[in-house]
Amino acid sequence: MIIGLLKEPSFETRTSLLPEHISLLKKLNADLIVESGAGERAFATDSKYQESGASIVTRDEVLQKADIIVTINPLNDADTIVVKGKVLVGFFQSLFNYQAISSWSKNNCTVFSMDMLPRTTRAQSMDVLSSQANIAGYKAVLLAANLYPKYFPMFMTAAGSIAPAKMLILGAGVAGLQAIATGKRLGAVIEVFDTRPAVKEEVMSLGAKFVEVEGAADASKAGGYAVEQSEEFIQRQKAKIAESVAKADIVITTAQIPGKKAPILITKEMIEQMKNGSVIIDLAASTGGNTDFTKNNETVVVNGVSIVGNSSLAGSMPSDASKLYGKNILNFLQLIITKEGQLNLNFEDDLVLGTCVAHNGEVTNERVKQLIG
Repeated sequence: MIIGLLKEPSFETRTSLLPEHISLLKKLNADLIVESGAGERAFATDSKYQESGASIVTRDEVLQKADIIVTINPLNDADTIVVKGKVLVGFFQSLFNYQAISSWSKNNCTVFSMDMLPRTTRAQSMDVLSSQANIAGYKAVLLAANLYPKYFPMFMTAAGSIAPAKMLILGAGVAGLQAIATGKRLGAVIEVFDTRPAVKEEVMSLGAKFVEVEGAADASKAGGYAVEQSEEFIQRQKAKIAESVAKADIVITTAQIPGKKAPILITKEMIEQMKNGSVIIDLAASTGGNTDFTKNNETVVVNGVSIVGNSSLAGSMPSDASKLYGKNILNFLQLIITKEGQLNLNFEDDLVLGTCVAHNGEVTNERVKQLIG
């Protein structure tokens, strides 16, 4: 069995596997071939891969020789022509890149999109969304602290007292919970809003106040994402959020709905009520953002409020992000590779079935099929 590691596009700093992961591949009787430079932006040199037992080759050799190709971002059109019949494993965001999935299926590729992994207890060690969101939540607070023109913690000095920063976090998923923990370590006073009452206990255990709005739709089966709410609830939600936003110095938003535009949680009117110098970090920017003004990969200043659209904060810590992502991938590969190094696609396994979006020349995921039409 040959595993192929591709170099990511120039905007991506992470890589799917690091040299430290190769020893685990060897236990699966699998060899790794690496496109030259694949790990350089994650501080993993070609020589380190070679020392660990991998072979450094060209991109074309990876595409032609590998049985399984691992990547983070979707392949380009030129690559798609070459990878006929291959197994592709990556973070493909299938509900947005469904046309690419369609092209790969027509080329008889078997495609595993890690963002479609069922979010069950057994899947936790393979959950790339959680491992990367954890980093994003941490970095969101550090980015906010860097932009905010005041202290985070309370200070009492001979020159006077400094009040602590007030932080509002919208969404208490993995990113939100890590943001709470990081914000508390920096000394902020934190309020948290989430449509799922079940997360209240976790939020309070981290030392934050949970803002409740009654009548939310059940999100227990949404895999940690937000779900669409009734119009009546949305109006109550907006009123409650508006109160908290007006008091907040820092707002971190994380709400996304799979396959749909992110919900607008912070409106123009709310931003107008915020204090000059306040900061909004929008982690849902790639799917439209949670504010009226969010632009992905840009910082927009509105009425003195800095709105940072960044859905790729995990990439600002490429070494650890790659380490965690690679371990997720290795754990998943163990489901589809036998100890003898043979491919074993067991579609009776709910994790294998749920993650697979294309096989035998067809798109297999119903939601992706609907999007393709």
